[in-house]
Amino acid sequence: MGEKPVVVQFLGINFNLTNCISGLIAALFVFVLVYYLSRKIELRPNKKQNVLEYLVDFTNGIVESAVPGKEGRQFSLYALTMFLFIFMANQLGLFIEVVFNEHIVVKSPTASPLITMTLAAMTLLISYAFAVKKFGFKGYLRNYMHPVGFLLPINIIEEFTNFLTLSLRLYGNIYAGEVLLTLIGGRLAKSMGLISVVYSAPLAMIWQGFSVFIGSIQAYVFVTLSMVYISHKIVEE
Repeated sequence: MGEKPVVVQFLGINFNLTNCISGLIAALFVFVLVYYLSRKIELRPNKKQNVLEYLVDFTNGIVESAVPGKEGRQFSLYALTMFLFIFMANQLGLFIEVVFNEHIVVKSPTASPLITMTLAAMTLLISYAFAVKKFGFKGYLRNYMHPVGFLLPINIIEEFTNFLTLSLRLYGNIYAGEVLLTLIGGRLAKSMGLISVVYSAPLAMIWQGFSVFIGSIQAYVFVTLSMVYISHKIVEE
C-alpha cells in the first residue's frame, strides 16, 4: 500500500483521480448488476428477479426497523443504492488493483477516508434536510435542547462524533484489510522465495474470503447506522 494516488490539479483544486476512477467503476458495477437483474420482470419471478427482490426486501427491512411507516419508505431507494455501492466499493480492491509507475490507479474507494467521509456527510445532510422539512428550521434547532436545555453542547458534539464514527469505521476496516492482503501477497510471498509463495498463497485466499465477509458486514452496518441517524432526526419521541 506504498503506492501514491493519482492527483491532478485543475483551477487550483487538487482532484484525486484514483478515488474518482475507482468510485466510477464501483458505480458502473452496481448499474450493470441492477440492470441485468431487472431485465424481463415477470409476474412469476425468475432467478434473477428473485435476487433483486431479495436485495430490495433486505434493505427495506433495514429502513423499516429504524424508520417505520410511511416516513421510512422515502428512504428505501437511498438505502438500496448506498448498500450496493458500498458493497461493490469494499470488494473492488480485493479483485482489481491497478498500479502504474508507482501510482495506484484503481483500488477500493472506501479505503480512502475522503470517500467514506463524503458518504457519511451525504447521510447526515439528508437527515438535516428532512428534519428541517418536517419540523421547520426553528423546530429543528429546538430539538437540540431535547429533553432538557443543558444537553445542547452534548447534542452538538454528538453530530461530529456521528460523522466521524460512521465514516472512519468503514474506512478503517477496508483499509486494514487491503494492507494485510498486500503484506501477505507482497512482502511475505517474497521473503523466502518459493517456500514463502507456497505458504502465502492459501493464506492470501483465506484472508481475501474473510475480507469479502467483512466488506459485506460493513456495508450493512453503514446503511443501518445511516437509517438510525435519520430516524433520530425525523421520528418524534
